Amino acid sequence: MPADEAQLWQLMHSLDDPEHLEIPANYDHRRARARFKHLSERLDRDFNCQTDVDQHVQDASFHGRIAIPAAATTTGHPLVIVISNFGGLAVLAVDNPGVWNDEEAGQLLHPDDAGRIRLALDDLGYTLIPEEPLWQRYDGTWDPATFAPGDATWWTRYFDYL
Repeated sequence: MPADEAQLWQLMHSLDDPEHLEIPANYDHRRARARFKHLSERLDRDFNCQTDVDQHVQDASFHGRIAIPAAATTTGHPLVIVISNFGGLAVLAVDNPGVWNDEEAGQLLHPDDAGRIRLALDDLGYTLIPEEPLWQRYDGTWDPATFAPGDATWWTRYFDYL
């Protein structure tokens, strides 16, 4: 995770490819799919469960999402990891993205669950970033009207259907 908020914003702006909306120019789908599969298999083992994997994503800025069932977590809530097509960015949400702010999610998330997920993401080269800044208004290289109707956010840019 970027060390501070300034580094996070620098990272998000640096990944904002002005010519490629859904995937960056250097995107290797087979490599991304293999890494995502390794992540889901690792989480299956680490949580001793069958995760719910959604990798059939089209017209989106994210590769897929993995949901760990509540019964397999110490947290007692389902945990959702969403992987962006850009820069190996990853978000961890309690219940679902957008349900809790980062402080609330941090209070709910059991340290054992957080540790297992962070280690798996780190081992596979993903960059875990906080969710809350992503809900801020998008001010990157694309015209916000390019995105789905409504207010374009950084979540839309990196983790949503377009």
